[in-house]
Amino acid sequence: MRRTAHTVILSICFILTLTACSNSPTGRNQLLLFSGNQMADLGQRSFEEMKQSQPISQDKAVNTYVQCVTQAILKVVPPQSNFSEWEVVVFDSEQVNAFALPGGKVGVYTGLLNVAETPDQLAAVIGHEIGHVLADHSNERLSRSQLAALGLTVTGMSLSDSPHAAMAMAGLGLGVQVGILLPYNRAQESESDKIGLQLMHQAGFNPSASVDLWRNMAKASDGAPPELLSTHPSPNTRIKALESGVSRLPNVPHRMTAQCQRPRTN
Repeated sequence: MRRTAHTVILSICFILTLTACSNSPTGRNQLLLFSGNQMADLGQRSFEEMKQSQPISQDKAVNTYVQCVTQAILKVVPPQSNFSEWEVVVFDSEQVNAFALPGGKVGVYTGLLNVAETPDQLAAVIGHEIGHVLADHSNERLSRSQLAALGLTVTGMSLSDSPHAAMAMAGLGLGVQVGILLPYNRAQESESDKIGLQLMHQAGFNPSASVDLWRNMAKASDGAPPELLSTHPSPNTRIKALESGVSRLPNVPHRMTAQCQRPRTN
């Protein structure tokens, strides 16, 4: 059994040796085990499933508004090698959420508009989510998950003869989750905040609105899990980082703020 575990370890090392490490848009080292085409295919399939299973908003004013903000940001996004067009869908749901998937798929839930109160605040969310795609965060997360699963398999082989194997594996599983996957995701979230600030700024939105957005988010997220066990930085941590990022941006006209008109709410 030890010999088998040793073989698996050597195989993992061989894979890592052959896998080219790359850098994210902010210069952070990344390990990407999957091709861009593979990730784009996964994103496409996931998005199609969501469109089949979740109601899509038919509100023309809401769709026009979300499209206006999103398309303004996409104009400053460089062409992508694995897909040619972005698709934006507004889902009719009270969820305060938005997402972007590999392959250029963007989803916005109508509930987000209750927290993102202005075009600039909505642009902060959209820019952040598109930042995840530009930085290959889905590929990175999936790659990390695959390596964590391999590590657990190897450890299970090594401990299989131990009377405390089950307890050890349970403890290791928690360690992998807290020590590798969740902190890494927090790093991705912070990185997407930086990318999102740049995108909304270049597109002509007011980047200071990102701070207002997360103050709104903090008010709407009572009872959220502690930062240690969350995939997102705490609102206070996020706000401080955004304020620092905004202070380093040059002043430019916020031309898109007036052009994307938020629909009136009852």
